[in-house]
Amino acid sequence: MPEIPCNTLTVSGNPEYPPLLWRDEQHPGYLIGAVPALLREITEPLGIYVEVKDIGSWARVQHLARQGEIDMVAGAFITSERIGYMDYLLPPITHLPTAVWVPKGREFVYRHWPDLAGKRGSTLINNSFGQNFDRYAEQNLRIEGVRSIEQSFQMAKVGRVDYVLYEVLQGEVKLQYMGIADEFVPLQTPVSREGLFLTFSKASPCNSFELRERIAERLYELVNSGRVDELIRRYKARYSASS
Repeated sequence: MPEIPCNTLTVSGNPEYPPLLWRDEQHPGYLIGAVPALLREITEPLGIYVEVKDIGSWARVQHLARQGEIDMVAGAFITSERIGYMDYLLPPITHLPTAVWVPKGREFVYRHWPDLAGKRGSTLINNSFGQNFDRYAEQNLRIEGVRSIEQSFQMAKVGRVDYVLYEVLQGEVKLQYMGIADEFVPLQTPVSREGLFLTFSKASPCNSFELRERIAERLYELVNSGRVDELIRRYKARYSASS
């Protein structure tokens, strides 16, 4: 059996991503959610301890992964830029559709990306919704990046932007938490549907082929057994109960 180079992995992710990841108010400085729970179920049988830390914004998490300051990212979509500094583990944890969220009563016809031209959108800084959409948006759309998704929804509520780009699952949970779930609707056609992956920083000293293979093997078992869906349901209820 190849020797595992590290017994403890430092992990982080998007702290604005309930029920998959969010800040643990009981343990400041750490993240909880369905993905940290999944990661522990994968690594504990391997004798590895994971510390899922809150190290700041999603943009900062990506910066520190690039530097090798953290070993793993707990949930990222694929982009060619990220492939340059992260190794992606297969299979994806789950697939997430992203919606165009609008205030109720201010819906507009949305069938495909050009329908967003001429409108103002908002989302988290450095958020990706799949490489093709990202490229299209950069060239054709006006989307303002902000530090928290609550800010995006508040901007839409008061009419500073026309829509918010955010995943369907996270949007439902976040709006319920904010107490304004009945004030927003996702337009029917998703902008994209992307796989969400666990990744290793290429610069991490813990990143070895053997360790990636062993984690991917456990991940495959848990995804195929439906365990991920169970964890998402459990943490969705937990996050809603904390609001």
